[in-house]
Amino acid sequence: MSTKQDDELAKERLVDLAVEFYDQFAAGEVPRMNIPTRTKSNIVFDEDSKVWVYGDRTSTRSANSVRGARKLLKASYAIEFLVNQLEEDRSSTLRELYYLSESWDNEEAQFNSQDESNQLIEDLEIVSKVTREDFHMRPEESGATLMGPLELREQTRRGEREIHCQKDVGEGGYQIPNNPDTIDFLDHDIDFVLCVETGGMRDRLVENGFDTDYNCLVVHLKGQPARATRRITKRLHDELDLPVVVFTDGDPWSYRIYGSVAYGSIKSAHLSEYLATPEARFVGIQPEDIVEYDLPTDPLADSDINALESELEDPRFETDYWTEQIELQLDLEKKAEQQALAARGLDFVTETYLPDRLSTMGVL
Repeated sequence: MSTKQDDELAKERLVDLAVEFYDQFAAGEVPRMNIPTRTKSNIVFDEDSKVWVYGDRTSTRSANSVRGARKLLKASYAIEFLVNQLEEDRSSTLRELYYLSESWDNEEAQFNSQDESNQLIEDLEIVSKVTREDFHMRPEESGATLMGPLELREQTRRGEREIHCQKDVGEGGYQIPNNPDTIDFLDHDIDFVLCVETGGMRDRLVENGFDTDYNCLVVHLKGQPARATRRITKRLHDELDLPVVVFTDGDPWSYRIYGSVAYGSIKSAHLSEYLATPEARFVGIQPEDIVEYDLPTDPLADSDINALESELEDPRFETDYWTEQIELQLDLEKKAEQQALAARGLDFVTETYLPDRLSTMGVL
């Protein structure tokens, strides 16, 4: 639930976009909308915020072609829908927007795929400098959760409620809401935040009492983390001054999960300062762990090799540590999952692996 002030700002910014189109028409200009080019080559490191953001290169959505005119038509219809949604204090999902467009009176304004409607919402975020959460747009259910010694207050349609993320939740933990900025942190006994990629490893940590034994808040990323998950992780770090570590599988796709938590992703680089936690550190399965602990592995597929080689040129991984680990993995031609640690026993991850890694890193 956003505040009335947030709603008014979002509505004002959206209306301003529509007015800009109108003014361009009135001035005899071809309507257009400029947005940053969303490619890896247009990602630059911001020294102030310590995150990766879009550079100066832009793309133009212009009505000087049929394709461009359709894009602006769809943007206009979407803006009208979002403004009405805000005025009515309603919300909808990204999936619903795709289907809702089928009821629009102009067939040319209807979306051909959900990817198209998703991209348009991202475009509107960028040019309006307002997040989709403030448009009252929700993703599909993410299911990401928190488990640990954190007491919080959340806003619901039935009023406020206070929750302790150990005492007042079941084994599944506290489910992160779509807009975590509606949460107030009340009290905690957390020493560090541990973001975990897989549900199986998250369950192992909770079952073994890792959150209790080490005063740890376990954040289940559920694979590639949703924006709400990255946002609450950043808030936990910034507002409570907590170290953040990311525990993933040992493969190139999991390294990108860490990268999105720490530095942001290419598609949401316009929100890096809002979502990314550049101080987050990697505690996932390293290629050197495969050798040291003789972990069960799978061979690298061609797609894995291509992804690792791409990461060697990715500005988010241009450090001596990542260069060394990625080159070692290419030499080994192997990858390993978090659950591979179970080959050393079900308690190995909580009694040996994580305590040793976190101690070496100075977190414990």
